[in-house]
Amino acid sequence: MDMSNDRHNQVLDLRAGEMVEVRSASEILATLDHHARLDAMPFMPEMLKFCGRQLRISKRADKTCDTIDKTGGRRLVNAVHLEGVRCDGEDHGGCQAACLIFWKEAWLKRIDPKPTIRPTGLSDESAHGLGTTADLVRTTCRTNVDGEIVFSCQATQLKAASSYLPWWDVRQYYRDVCSGNVRFLEAIRVLLMRLFNIVQGVRYGLPYPYIHGKLTGKTPSVSLNLQPNELVQIKTREEIEETLEEHGRNRGLLFDKELVPYCGGRYRVLRHVERIINEKTGKMMHLPTDCVILEGVTCGAKFSEKRLFCPRQIYSFWREIWLKRVDEHSRLDSAAAGNTTRR
Repeated sequence: MDMSNDRHNQVLDLRAGEMVEVRSASEILATLDHHARLDAMPFMPEMLKFCGRQLRISKRADKTCDTIDKTGGRRLVNAVHLEGVRCDGEDHGGCQAACLIFWKEAWLKRIDPKPTIRPTGLSDESAHGLGTTADLVRTTCRTNVDGEIVFSCQATQLKAASSYLPWWDVRQYYRDVCSGNVRFLEAIRVLLMRLFNIVQGVRYGLPYPYIHGKLTGKTPSVSLNLQPNELVQIKTREEIEETLEEHGRNRGLLFDKELVPYCGGRYRVLRHVERIINEKTGKMMHLPTDCVILEGVTCGAKFSEKRLFCPRQIYSFWREIWLKRVDEHSRLDSAAAGNTTRR
């Protein structure tokens, strides 16, 4: 991890639920190196709109998951997530991954009991440190020797901004509870499940949850033409297994074990996902087949053995064949008829 600008790496030891204020753009730029990073963690242009705002800590980001090389957990220092603050991809080619943003504690401050009005923007003339907001935007992408645009964001730089965290380091779970990220009883329940799966692995038993794809060869597809805000119901695990090949994929998309708790539930469609940045290459990927994300349906990190309690809350991707449309009008009519009968 690059510690070249360690002098700005403030330690506030913030907890989940605390209120903070995002520092002004000029204060934040002063903490960044010429790559717009603090300890290798980029401050992205999409974050500027939050400068000066008061927001609540959702969870500490003491750790995260390695979605680049799939090695498991990664340790971070002095970083948090803020409630509902996700990247809109505006300055990264319109990427639709909607990643939860990492905030270094140096970019935040605890709420002053007697707050004063501070500027929320930054003009090019007043900037210092990194330079200007225009310089910040220029750090988001470059053109490689093949003429391809390569993006740089928090997701692509996450390995550089973190260090390896072995899953057996029990101190991380203690920290999860003490920071308010995870409730004590929930931590015990998940860790006991992990212990059960370890025992199952030793005795060649099936882990929980177990996903078994039933198909060989090409997997099926269904087009529902779902639209944002439509209500859908996720099919049962057994129904979804009928659409998967032996490795648990449908047309290349993995039905991950973290999706199982959502099976049978009803959720609203947030949007179709058509393009996301490849976190390993930095290149924009265009998804050719149906893929949607649902409101509030994110990875809970409760079953993934090497990244338990990861607070990153990545949106889960869903094939339309795993969903079924809910007829809200029929549901409301049935409810109204039931109320009339009871009278």
